[in-house]
Amino acid sequence: MNDLQAKWDAIYQAAHQPGPPTEVLAEHPFLLPAEGSALDLACGLGGNALFLAQQGLRVQAWDISARALEILASHAKLRSLDITCRQHRIEADSLRNQLFDVIVISRFLDRTLCNAIMTALKPEGLLFYQTFIRDKPEPIGPSNPAFLLNRNELLQLFAPLTPVYYREYARTGDLRRGPRNEAAFIGQNTNLDSTP
Repeated sequence: MNDLQAKWDAIYQAAHQPGPPTEVLAEHPFLLPAEGSALDLACGLGGNALFLAQQGLRVQAWDISARALEILASHAKLRSLDITCRQHRIEADSLRNQLFDVIVISRFLDRTLCNAIMTALKPEGLLFYQTFIRDKPEPIGPSNPAFLLNRNELLQLFAPLTPVYYREYARTGDLRRGPRNEAAFIGQNTNLDSTP
């Protein structure tokens, strides 16, 4: 077991059940295909994976934490949901020769994966991405700038995709209202001749 796996296993050690799906996914189920394959990348406890499977998709859930995947697998089994859990460190090579109709990423940021993520999207495939921004008003989530988005950065990182939805309120307007700490993006691979 490496240090990163040990860290995340320890974080999830006291957990017992997955949380809800990320807002960008939960608010847009009508965009999902009626059937197909989906990936919950860096899935943690798998709230997104469970939601995707409940929508009728065949789901793969990948994470470095064996503990998180154990919890997810037990909940998937209880609900008779089609979820394949895979434990490994998420790297660009992990996505080589993989194709999905839907990829969901929440609260995970590794900029070196962006091209591999887009290449793993089938034509017309959708990417749902939500994670923390640098200009977040509240001190939640990571503090390391390497794991925080700059303003409009998701739009830049995934520029080859056609934006379907984008939200980033940050410090604009009444800070007591609305989701402020994360950017949310949905992009579609509309390049039908080849991958992005």
